[in-house]
Amino acid sequence: METNEVQQQFFNYLRQSMPAHLSLVDELMDLLDISADSVYRRLRGEKPITLSELKLICEKYHISLDHVLQLQQDAVVFSAPDISRSYEDFNAYLNGYLVQLRYFNSFAEKQLLYLCKDVPVWHFFSYPEVAAFKTFVWLKTILNIPAYANKRFSLAEFPFEDCYRLGQEMISLYNQIPSVELWNFESINSTVRQLEYYRDAGIFSQPSDIAVIAESFERSIDHIQLQAEKGVKFLPGSTDVTHRAPLKFYINEVILGNNSILAELNGNKVSFVNYNVINYLFTKDQRFSEILFSNFYTLMSRSTLISGTGEKERNRFFSALKERIRKIS
Repeated sequence: METNEVQQQFFNYLRQSMPAHLSLVDELMDLLDISADSVYRRLRGEKPITLSELKLICEKYHISLDHVLQLQQDAVVFSAPDISRSYEDFNAYLNGYLVQLRYFNSFAEKQLLYLCKDVPVWHFFSYPEVAAFKTFVWLKTILNIPAYANKRFSLAEFPFEDCYRLGQEMISLYNQIPSVELWNFESINSTVRQLEYYRDAGIFSQPSDIAVIAESFERSIDHIQLQAEKGVKFLPGSTDVTHRAPLKFYINEVILGNNSILAELNGNKVSFVNYNVINYLFTKDQRFSEILFSNFYTLMSRSTLISGTGEKERNRFFSALKERIRKIS
């Protein structure tokens, strides 16, 4: 393949990966600090891009040359945006989610598919008490932040109000994206077990907080049930839900799931694979994503839709979840 053909192939891939409202020419003018004429000459393959320019473009738009040029047919390249971050300030982690959700919302056509081994992270920020508890667990038990090693939890000492505010913003962005979620009767188990472990290990400074957090968690599940009933996403207390994105909610009684998140953005597929409990790798490799999407739809075909329909199954499912929560305290 000629050099100019390779270069045009690269720019075609870049153009397809960008939201439709963005101008590739304007983006490259700003990024490379060159004129519009210089950009057009590079797009047409009349002027080769330099290695330094190529590096800038790939870094900004998370592009793998291996993938674009198919240098290794059996290789899949992933990005790990969390690999160099420190989460002693948990705001950084939540801001990473906000950046990603804003990116999703920049596309005219968008959809999220979520295979829920656990409750999706944004659902914990519907109410402040369960949000504070989960934030503490993530910092102390999952991320093993030294400052929390000898700390016991209390709602008074660790309200994590900044995190809750960011979480509310995260929900607002998530509510704008049409979504399909596949849940299981086990999806709440990790949070229930965390509450039970902290209770039994004496990590609550105020034992009375246990019931408050459990009640807050149950209210979160109530709100998820209400959204499933209406088939749309909205904040607690909201009465006007007509402008919110649709939610398709399925229960699968066979497969537990793995917390994979799949996104379809203007026809392009992106896959997020969970690791280290709360972190994600992501790839734009269409071959890999096609496999995950196919598997998701296979599971969906073997699941029961309970949003907007299936009242009996919906009530049975959520009643079982809430009964499990009530046993904590």
